Amino acid sequence: MNLFDDIRTAVIDALDTMMRDGALPEGLSLDAVAVEPPRDPAHGDMATNAAMVLAKPAGQKPRDIAERLATRLAGDPRIASAEVAGPGFLNLRLAAGTWRELVLAALAQGDAFGRSTVGLGRKVNVEFVSANPTGPMHVGHTRGAVFGDALARLLDFTGHDVTREYYINDGGAQVDVLARSVYLRYLEAHGKDVAFEDGTYPGDYLVPVGAALKAKVGDAYLGKDEGEWLVPIREYATDAMMDLIREDLALLSVEMDVFYSEKSLYGTGRIEAAIEDLKGKGLIYEGTLEPPKGKTPEDWEPRVQTLFKSTEYGDDVDRPVMKSDGSWTYFAPDIAYHYDKVSRGYDELIDIFGADHGGYVKRMKAAVAALSENRVPLDIKLMQLVRLKRGDEELKMSKRAGTFVTLRDVVEMVGPDVTRFVMLTRKNDAPLDFDVEKVREQSKDNPVFYVQYAHARISSVLRKAEEAGIDTSTPADLASIADPAEFALVAKLADWPRMVEIAAQAHEPHRVAFYLYDLASEFHALWNKGNAQAELRFIQEDDVDTTRGKLALIRAVAIVISNGLGILGVKPVEKM
Repeated sequence: MNLFDDIRTAVIDALDTMMRDGALPEGLSLDAVAVEPPRDPAHGDMATNAAMVLAKPAGQKPRDIAERLATRLAGDPRIASAEVAGPGFLNLRLAAGTWRELVLAALAQGDAFGRSTVGLGRKVNVEFVSANPTGPMHVGHTRGAVFGDALARLLDFTGHDVTREYYINDGGAQVDVLARSVYLRYLEAHGKDVAFEDGTYPGDYLVPVGAALKAKVGDAYLGKDEGEWLVPIREYATDAMMDLIREDLALLSVEMDVFYSEKSLYGTGRIEAAIEDLKGKGLIYEGTLEPPKGKTPEDWEPRVQTLFKSTEYGDDVDRPVMKSDGSWTYFAPDIAYHYDKVSRGYDELIDIFGADHGGYVKRMKAAVAALSENRVPLDIKLMQLVRLKRGDEELKMSKRAGTFVTLRDVVEMVGPDVTRFVMLTRKNDAPLDFDVEKVREQSKDNPVFYVQYAHARISSVLRKAEEAGIDTSTPADLASIADPAEFALVAKLADWPRMVEIAAQAHEPHRVAFYLYDLASEFHALWNKGNAQAELRFIQEDDVDTTRGKLALIRAVAIVISNGLGILGVKPVEKM
C-alpha cells in the first residue's frame, strides 16, 4: 500500500472530473501533479502542487484551481480537510481511519510492505567493487561493496531484475607486479633473503601465498628466468587474490552473480568487435588530438592515433582507443566490456567507481550511448573517500597489508552490521568519517545503535505482551491509536513505500538509512512520551483491546525497520 500514490490518484480523478465539468480546460497533462509530505508537518499530512503546475496551461489563477480542487476532495472519506495555502498549494489532512488502515495494511503485507513493481522487471547490471586482484580489499573498497550491494537489494525490492557483477582487472601490468611479489615470497619460503623494491607488494598477506606455491611446485621455479615463471605465477597469484577478495566480500554478506575477467577480452576478438561496431557507426577515425590545457592526460600523444568520437555523445574531447604503436589504450577494453554488457540485453547499467575515476565518467557514458544507440542508460556512482578514525586518531595502517586498513580490519573492529550501516550514513559522493569509537556509543548520535535499539525495544514489548498472554497475531481494533505522537509515527510509516521508490529511481540507498533513523526517532519520541503519560504506553494494564491496538502500531514499525535493514544488508536485533 502506497498511501501517497492512493491520494495522488484521488487528486488526478478530481482533476479529470473538473476537466469533464468544464472547470478546467480538457486535455491538460497531469504528469507533473505530485502529492508529497509538506515541508512543515504543521501544515498537514500531505500537499499537492496541482494548482501551481496547472495554472499556466489552464490560463487560471492557481488559488482558484486549488479552491475548486479542495471542494472536490472534501467528499473523499480518506481526507479530513483540504486547505489552500500561499499562492495555491493545497494541504491535506487525512482522516484518523485512513492512518489506521495503513497500519493494518503494513501488518497484512509484512515483508512485502513497501515492495514495488516500479522496476517492471527491467534488467539492471550493477558493477561494483572491481578492485585490482593484487591484495585484500581496503576500507575504500568496503564503501563501494556496501553501497553496490545495498543498491542491488533496493532495486530487487522495487521489482528490478538485478545482476551483481565484479570486473576483475587482471589484464594490466599490476598483475605482473603481483606475480613478482609472490615470487619473492616463494623465495622467502625456501629460506632465501629477499628485498621488496618500490612498486612491489610487501604486505604479509602474500606470505601464505608464497608458502602455498612452494608446497605446490617445490623448487621448480628456483633460479629460473622470469620468462619461465611469470605467466604461471601470475595466474596462480590472481586466483589466490580473488579467493581472498571473495572471503572479504563474504564477511559483509556480499555475493556476486558474475565475475568478469578483463583478460578474457584480449586475444579473443572482443575488443576488435566493439571497435568495429563503433567504426560501422562512423565514430572511429585517425587523428591527432590538440594538446590539452593544464595537466597532460596519460592517453594523449602528439601524433596520429585511432580515436573515438566521444564528443558526439557529450564528452569534452574525443578519446584514443589505439595508440600510434598499434597497442590498445586503457579505454579500449573498457569499451569492449561495456559492449558485452549491452549485448547481454540489460535495460540499464550502473557502474560504481572510486572517486579517482571522475575523469572516466563522460567517456564511459559516451561509449555506452554510442554502443547502445542511446537505448541503455549508464549511471556512474563515484565513491568518495572514507577516513577511518578512533576518536581523534586516524587509522591508516594494517598488519596484513602494511600500508592501508583492510575491509577485514574494519569488520573485526565493529562487526559486519555496523560496518554496512555506517557506510550508508552519507551520500556516496560525500566523504565519510568512520569513527570506530563513536559506533560503540549507546546514544542518539550513533545511528546504528539508535535504529537497532528501536527494533530491540519493540521486540522487548512484544515479549512482555506474550508473557502476559496477550494475543497479537490477529487483527486488532485500532481506535486506541489517537494521539498526535502516534499519528506522527503512522505518517512516517506511510512514507516508507514512497521513499523506497524514490531511492530506487535515484540509485541512492543511503536514503533508506536516513529514513530508518527518522522512523526510529518518531518511535523513541512516542516511547518517551509514554513514560510521562501512562495512557500512551504500549501495554495497558487490564485493557487488552487497547493494548492490542497499540501493539499493532509498533509491530508495523518493526516490520518496516526489518525491511529497511534488509535492504541495507543489516540484521535487526531482538535484544540489546
